[in-house]
Amino acid sequence: MSGGFGRLLVLLVGDAQADRIVPPTGYTARLTVFSAAAMAFLAVFTLALSLATGRLADRWGAELARTSTLRISAPAEQMAAQTEAALRVLETTPGVERARALTDEEQRALLEPWFGPDLPVDTLPVPRLIEIVEGGDGFDAAGLRLRLSAEVPGAVLDDHTRWRRPLVSAARALRSLGWLAILLIAGTVAAMITLAANAALAANAQVIAVLRLVGARDSYIAGAFVRRFTQRALAGAAIGTVLGVGAIAFLPSADAAGGFLTGLGFRGWHWGLPVLIPPLAAAVAYVATRAAARRTLRELP
Repeated sequence: MSGGFGRLLVLLVGDAQADRIVPPTGYTARLTVFSAAAMAFLAVFTLALSLATGRLADRWGAELARTSTLRISAPAEQMAAQTEAALRVLETTPGVERARALTDEEQRALLEPWFGPDLPVDTLPVPRLIEIVEGGDGFDAAGLRLRLSAEVPGAVLDDHTRWRRPLVSAARALRSLGWLAILLIAGTVAAMITLAANAALAANAQVIAVLRLVGARDSYIAGAFVRRFTQRALAGAAIGTVLGVGAIAFLPSADAAGGFLTGLGFRGWHWGLPVLIPPLAAAVAYVATRAAARRTLRELP
């Protein structure tokens, strides 16, 4: 345990003697820090977008799962009678917590986005809608349809099944795309750091040759580059994560407008997830730099 902690401490703190062979400044240092910061910033937003999409789909799915709609199409002189008959059927149906017919004003509000605010609902053959709220384990949709077909011929039950399935599929697809985007970001970080490490190793080929002449092992030389680039990636990712979390914290909350874009952000313990981004970036940098250093040192004369 103590040996592992010691290696971790050396990796983060560094070896002052070995780190002298790695240029502390220059374009490779700036490139590593900038790329890690930019990718961490994007990773924060990708993670927030994925979580927000999942929350929105779950909320929509839960709301649709608890509600159903009964649509009654009948001549005007029979509409009231069939509506009353449908409400009586629903009142005696196990699993139905409550049911109510929407008023003309409520139906007008539902149709307003498509037909405008001056729609004369009372003069048009618009079906009467009954909102059904399920309770407990819900009701038997097939049995209810049979009862309605016998007692209310003009009634059509919509239990929102066809709406729930696309939402669940979309949520899964978007979550998968979010994880794929994070993997692509990690791959981009690895590629950028590999290029920077190769450039730094090539620029210090003469110094490496001298170190070999005085007895330095390739593992010692590679360790210096691995430590330096891991530290840079960790610092850059930490900066990008802080900036990303700060930007998300200033976004409007979901309660302000109730829309999707205003709900982009973290909730509850999800605020702790961005903390994992800098260590993961450092791990990616460690693996990428280690592989690049070993390969380049084998190729150097």
